Amino acid sequence: MLVEKNTPLQDCNTFGIVASADTLVRIRSTADVLEFVRSDLYRGRKVFVLGGGSNIVLTGDVVDAVVLKMEVPGIALVAETDSHWIIEAGAGVRWHDLVAWTIAHGYPGLENLALVPGTVGAAPVQNIGAYGVELQDRFHELDAVDLVQAQTFTLNAAQCAFGYRDSIFKHLPAAPAGTPVAKAQGLGLAGRAVITAVRFALSKHWKPELGYLDLQRKQAEEGVEHPSAQQIFDWVCAIRRAKLPDPAVVGNAGSFFKNPTVTEDQCRDIIAREPKIVHYPMPDGSIKLAAGWMIDACGWKGKAVGNAGVYDKQALVLVNRGTGATSVTGGEVMTLARAIQTSVYERFGIRLEAEPVVV
Repeated sequence: MLVEKNTPLQDCNTFGIVASADTLVRIRSTADVLEFVRSDLYRGRKVFVLGGGSNIVLTGDVVDAVVLKMEVPGIALVAETDSHWIIEAGAGVRWHDLVAWTIAHGYPGLENLALVPGTVGAAPVQNIGAYGVELQDRFHELDAVDLVQAQTFTLNAAQCAFGYRDSIFKHLPAAPAGTPVAKAQGLGLAGRAVITAVRFALSKHWKPELGYLDLQRKQAEEGVEHPSAQQIFDWVCAIRRAKLPDPAVVGNAGSFFKNPTVTEDQCRDIIAREPKIVHYPMPDGSIKLAAGWMIDACGWKGKAVGNAGVYDKQALVLVNRGTGATSVTGGEVMTLARAIQTSVYERFGIRLEAEPVVV
């Protein structure tokens, strides 16, 4: 367990917001988490788990919590059944590196999630998804540490309570602090559990997921009737790079708002007013609306509040227009976000929900 004081966090969040951690602990194993929980550092203090920093907005100069910087390494095939390969990755592994590793080693299934920012440990928290595939579709189980009981535990998909960009890890515990995780499941584990490793079940009977229009266009352009996982991986990378800014060049947190879902009746009402609105039917009968299209329709693409701007190629992405010491502030980002939410609600009657965690 490596402890640092007064650590700058500008390079630890993809927005590039200037902030610091009073205390930062680098976590490189489950043993590090257990050592931290049993140390005086943890006594009565809040904890903030930091992965790749791709899904956070820092709104203060100093994070008011002990920051656990997750750096647990490792990717490996750990088990195999007649139907699946089980791949395990440490919580600190960069998500895209995991996807690239699986494709390179002949284990398809994650290719649609190429270039999703962040780390493996953060992926189940958000139930990340892209181009027709969500993490829950490929998830097997995860290992974590209960910060209250100082014990390790394992959760399967059902116990993680996955939803659209949602999981048990995003909800505060409702059970008393002393309740073991085994009895607290379903009541929220936010602030209580630290994920250390995640395992994925990748099917040996792989089929390409080509439901999204962008992928169908790529397939038509290249005239490939039966694309391989590598080809889909390459297509997704090309599509994302054309639409989304590289955080290393332009600070951002990826898609800033969730695509809202409505009922069929609600969708018909909106289409009656806005015939061109982009929407997708979901397996449960609900309709997903394209938040980026609605933001663009409200005239926000390319607009800014201070150093916080709306990306001119994709209205779903908010970007940092400042640099260095003049970088965007968390306050500017949230002011812009709230203004967008108000515009969309006034025009469409839809309340957009932000994806990033506001710290």
